[in-house]
Amino acid sequence: MPESETICGTATLDAARGGWQAVGMIPEPSMSDPRLTELSGCLPGLRLLTASADLEHYGRDWTRRWTPAPLAVALPASTEEVLAIMRWANERRVAIVPSGGRTGLSGGAVAANGELVLSLERMNRVLGFDAVDRTLSVQPGVILQHVHEAAHGHGLVYPVDFAARGSCSIGGNIATNAGGIRVIRYGNTREWIAGLKVVTGHGELLELNRGLIKNSSGYDFRQLMVGSEGTLGIVVEATLRLTDPPPPSQVMLLALPDMDALMQVFALFRTRLPLQAFEFFTDHALRHVLAHGAQRAIAGDHPYYVVTEFDAADERQQEAALAAFEQALERGWVSDGVIAQSEAQAAALWRLREGITESLAPWRPYKNDVSVRISAVPAFLHEMQALLAREYPRAEVVWFGHIGDGNLHINVLRPDGLAEDAFIAQCEHVTALLAATLQRHGGSISAEHGIGLVKRAYLDSTRSAAEIALMRGVRKVFDPNGILNPGKLFADG
Repeated sequence: MPESETICGTATLDAARGGWQAVGMIPEPSMSDPRLTELSGCLPGLRLLTASADLEHYGRDWTRRWTPAPLAVALPASTEEVLAIMRWANERRVAIVPSGGRTGLSGGAVAANGELVLSLERMNRVLGFDAVDRTLSVQPGVILQHVHEAAHGHGLVYPVDFAARGSCSIGGNIATNAGGIRVIRYGNTREWIAGLKVVTGHGELLELNRGLIKNSSGYDFRQLMVGSEGTLGIVVEATLRLTDPPPPSQVMLLALPDMDALMQVFALFRTRLPLQAFEFFTDHALRHVLAHGAQRAIAGDHPYYVVTEFDAADERQQEAALAAFEQALERGWVSDGVIAQSEAQAAALWRLREGITESLAPWRPYKNDVSVRISAVPAFLHEMQALLAREYPRAEVVWFGHIGDGNLHINVLRPDGLAEDAFIAQCEHVTALLAATLQRHGGSISAEHGIGLVKRAYLDSTRSAAEIALMRGVRKVFDPNGILNPGKLFADG
């Protein structure tokens, strides 16, 4: 058998799969590298990109800290093509960087060392709905907002949600166990994954859990894949659990006089109301969002703000919300507040929180995404704020997050006149101090975006030496040749 057929395996492929039917519709990539010539010969229907603009676009994520330098970009349209690519990659020892919406903030989707980017954006179909099991089967490239729309079309919801819903993909959400704004009510992504089909780093196709609710037949590799950052396998299909729509809700914006009030208001509201979300941000964050086009909802300047959403299905729950607000006001925990009277007003209040990341993007901030137990939040907040004030005397620090699940996002803006490399060095020094602080409080250096390249030096602040050794061993089993996302998670591959 010719060598190329051995590498490609036995998959039957055709150039028309996935809708790319017209020959010549896609510019022929430059095949100066013989490995690409071989791959193209194996898979004549595979879309390969080598133009410099494409390499730059697909070779980076939102970190923007590494210069993209991939070998090429492959855009498979089927599981068979992913399998064939992985077999070729193992034969030729070509590293693979799985790529979704690339909205991550840890460098997990960066290709800066001649890797082949394997973009899953063409595998973007909703495959089916099971009304009895109330599950939705999708390909990994489906955008989160499209999942929401598909679920809504069946009278149900997929409750995982965050500001990047219009650009992040379900495969990337699974790879990082993304959380978002409603974790307090619904949990993280992993709670909603009923089954997965995964191509391992060794090029094997696994079907994990098959949508079962109860399954005590050994190790749950499905959950192992969730949050593995593309280092064990590539998700090619996901079965998502859906649930009933939440009851009617109301959105309230609160202004708070100081940091200590955050947890006091949260404790009060959680006791009195069925919370769906409880998000906070600072006056610095608000200033950037307003400059980006959002509308002010509360007059005056206040150091902290909270956007909270809660069930308000009847008059009793609405009265409970008003009573909780009045009690917080009387105790001095809240300075002011407004409640949305329409869906448009609710969206405007949510924009004040969800628009923060986009409003900061032009500054290219250095980001930390950390978490502690909810009970540890007050002590950690005080220590963290003192640390940031001491170590960043010139830089503006913008922080916000999901106070109801202990997840904080810290954004540091580079001061004028400070060189980029000096700024990064300063930030990494502070991150090391922050990691030590988190370790004392039993927290994590990465809550939602993974370890990737950015946080790999601090993995040992979150995981013990024994855990890291076991993680390395697991990775070796699923990817013995070190093909998938090398350099991510662990500093040495």
